Formats: sequence, C-alpha cells, structure tokens
Amino acid sequence: MPEVSRLASNFGAIGLVLTLLLAVTFLPPDNSLKEVRAGASLRACVPPSYPPLVTGYADRPGLDVELLQAVAVRLHVGLALNSNDAIGRDFNPRNWGLNRAQCQVVAGGVVDSDQTRSFLETAPQYAKTGWAIISPRPLAGLKGLKVGVLTLVSGLDRIGLASFLRSAGVQIQVVRTPEELVAGIAEHRFDAGITEALLATRLAADQKWVAAWMPPELKRYGLVFGLWKGELTLKRAIDQAINDLAADGTIVAILARYAGVPLN
Repeated sequence: MPEVSRLASNFGAIGLVLTLLLAVTFLPPDNSLKEVRAGASLRACVPPSYPPLVTGYADRPGLDVELLQAVAVRLHVGLALNSNDAIGRDFNPRNWGLNRAQCQVVAGGVVDSDQTRSFLETAPQYAKTGWAIISPRPLAGLKGLKVGVLTLVSGLDRIGLASFLRSAGVQIQVVRTPEELVAGIAEHRFDAGITEALLATRLAADQKWVAAWMPPELKRYGLVFGLWKGELTLKRAIDQAINDLAADGTIVAILARYAGVPLN
C-alpha cells in the first residue's frame, strides 16, 4: 500500500506539471518588442528635471536621456519622452501613477532596490549611486559641520541619511537646487554639501572641489531603467543593448560627460 500511495503521489505531481505547461500555451504572446518596432519609437517616462540624469535641455538632455537614445538606436527605433511630474516625488514607484499606455521604460532616478523590483522589472545597472559629500578640501570628520543637503533621487534613503547626520552631530539645511548647494558652500554658509553621487562628482569637478562617498552605513544602489513586468522580449533587447553599450565604451563616455570621474 505505501508503494501504491507513492506512485499515486508521483502521478499527481506529474499531472500538475503537465497541466501548468498546458496552461502556459494559452497565455497571450509577449509582443512588447514587436510593438515598439511597429510604432518605430521607444516611449520613456522621465521627470521634467532630475540632474544629471534628466536636465530638460536639448543640447545636454541628461545621462539617462542620452543612454536611452543610444539604446533606441540599437533597437532601430526613435525615442519619445513623456514628462511626468510624479516620478521621484516619493520613495515608492507605485505612487508615481505610471501605466503602460504612457511609456515602456521608466527612467530618471530609478534605483535597483527590493521596492522597485516589487513593481517593475529592472534593466542592467549602468552606474552606482548613493549619498556623497562635496567640499572645497578633504574633511577630517563630520562632527559639528554645517551641511547643505540636496535630495533629488527619491530611491535613496533620505530618512536613513537624516538619522545618520543627526547622530554624527551635523547641522543640516535642506536645499532645493544644485545651484543653491554650490552657492551655500562657496559663500561659507555650509562647510560641505551632500547629494546623489553622480551629481556630487559633477559639481565637485566643476568647482575644483573634492567628492567622496558617505560612510558605508548609508547604502549604495545601482541606477537602472524600469520596465513593465511580463514584457520579456523588450527587456531582453534592452538588456542586450545596455550590455553592448557598456562593452563598447559608450556608457563610460556618457558618464564622463555628466558626472566626471566616478567615485571609487
């Protein structure tokens, strides 16, 4: 009897697998890449301005925009940008109000985190981000400093940063723009500034200051593009395009144009 029971169990498992395989054959085909090529355009949702990822300027549109343009060339289509004010307003991509009708790709501050992956598929990482500090000269420590803080990229942990700075005895003043951050340091109202790492390296290079990662207690993330779940053919094509652009040096060249020398 035990042998009969085991056989019945095995046949039941085999039957379940066969049923699932049969069900898969009735799923609608994934035409995501075909639809992009049929429309001759890759639609991307981006914030109006999120420097250095999106700038809003035609001659220097931003790191993410130039990289998407290069991806679109690899796919043999054009690029259409859909500006969406909601992107980056908070940490959770689910609250950005995006849908498939608006775009096939989400860019301009998408980080590779568990929260992002619960809502979107992610393309390969093309750069590393996190909190970085800039100052006219290297800093011996943080205690007692007056620091301007610019928090543009929503995926970075603002609450963790604020908690870390308070525990380190840092006096914080939040600023709204890169220009305000630079002016505060130049006018000696701030001893230093903290912002997203790519923007930090660009500002430091422009001002001939120094930039450094914040301590490792503050998490670092990969910057990515977001894609809709289930659109596997489009994801594979974009993944391949980004891998090719990394291999031929295009991504390094775009990063250098917008962020200068990356932080080690």
